[in-house]
Amino acid sequence: MIESYEFGRIVINGKEYTNDVIIFPNRVINWWRKEGHKLQVEDIEEITKVKPKILIVGTGYSGMMEIVQEVREYLNSNKVELKADITEKACEMYNKFFKTKKVVAALHLTC
Repeated sequence: MIESYEFGRIVINGKEYTNDVIIFPNRVINWWRKEGHKLQVEDIEEITKVKPKILIVGTGYSGMMEIVQEVREYLNSNKVELKADITEKACEMYNKFFKTKKVVAALHLTC
C-alpha cells in the first residue's frame, strides 16, 4: 500500500523511496528509464513478464512524462490495461486496485 506521496518522495509499506519506482505484487524496485520524461517499451518490458491486468503509470508531479504510442500498443497486445495520470492520482488508483486485481504501478516521482 502507498502510504504517502509528495514531490520526489513516496512511502510504500512503511519504506521510503526517493527514486522513481515500480511496485510489483511482491516487491518494489527503483526504476530508470531510457529517457527520463518519455516512457518507452524498453522501460516496461520487465513489467509485462509478471502479466498484470493493469499497469498504472504515474506521469510525475506535474504530468511531464510522455507515454509514447508504441507503449500503448505493446500493452494492448499483451492484454494489459493502461491507466495513467499525474503521480498523486496514480497512487490513489493503485491503492484502490492492489488488493483486488493483479496490478503493477510505475511511478515517476518528480516533474
